[in-house]
Amino acid sequence: MTSPGQLAPRLPSPLEEIRDDRFDRRGLRLLLKRDDLIHPELIGNKWRKLAPNLAAAGGRPLVTFGGAWSNHLRATAAAGRLLGLPTTGVVRGHELADRPLNPSLSRCAADGMRLHFVDRSAYRRKDEPETLAALLRAAGAEEAYVVPEGGSNTAAVRGCRDLGAELRGRADVVAVACGTGGTLAGLAAGLDAGQRALGVPVLRGGFLEGEVTALQERAFGSRTGAWSLDDRFHFGGYARTGPELDSFAEDFEQRHRLPVERLYVAKLLWGLVALAEEGAFPRGTAVAAVVTGRPFPAA
Repeated sequence: MTSPGQLAPRLPSPLEEIRDDRFDRRGLRLLLKRDDLIHPELIGNKWRKLAPNLAAAGGRPLVTFGGAWSNHLRATAAAGRLLGLPTTGVVRGHELADRPLNPSLSRCAADGMRLHFVDRSAYRRKDEPETLAALLRAAGAEEAYVVPEGGSNTAAVRGCRDLGAELRGRADVVAVACGTGGTLAGLAAGLDAGQRALGVPVLRGGFLEGEVTALQERAFGSRTGAWSLDDRFHFGGYARTGPELDSFAEDFEQRHRLPVERLYVAKLLWGLVALAEEGAFPRGTAVAAVVTGRPFPAA
């Protein structure tokens, strides 16, 4: 089995309206686009970005990149196991090679992914052709199909356009948490005129607008759709949360019986509650939040 379609994804993913007094009292509707239910292991935007890359790989081994807690590495490793494809993960942080694997990397290894740790300086330069070639040689993955960090390339962005198409006419604002920006780039391109996409970056730095624009230009020829970013809700950067965000996520879980993934989804929902309280959305606005993942089980 090498075709991702044989894994029986649940598409289109469900769209659920929930009642939350923080939105109700401002005359807003809150909907959840349950991309976390697409597939039990290739969850959310990971399916949407990986599936077209898996098809393009044509049965070749896969190599990709990520940090020690990368959702993308885990999804790629799971895809390799399910489809019978060898996978290699190039992991940021050479020092990690001498430490016990954390639960995320342990899961990658259990799924058959070969882990290759590199120093952070080389990792930052991985998009340079010479550095990439050297990394692939060192990892023994010269013949592999390369999936970029976060899975965001032209194929992935075009795959995420289907997410927007599934939401046409269903919401006024569609919000998604952003890492590398590929999901937002495709989502915005798939929406109807009159709808807009909102990206909530989970990394600090304010660099993402240029990245999303570049992804759209490569995929579609120009900046496409109505979209914007609000970078106030990253909680210090990727993989950083804190007691306040944990408490918020636990409260949301209790209110709505929805497991809330902390690194992306919790920050998205926090941001939407904050924006609602600020009066950022006119009364009558339907806001859809894309649920891109679930809390990671250690085993």
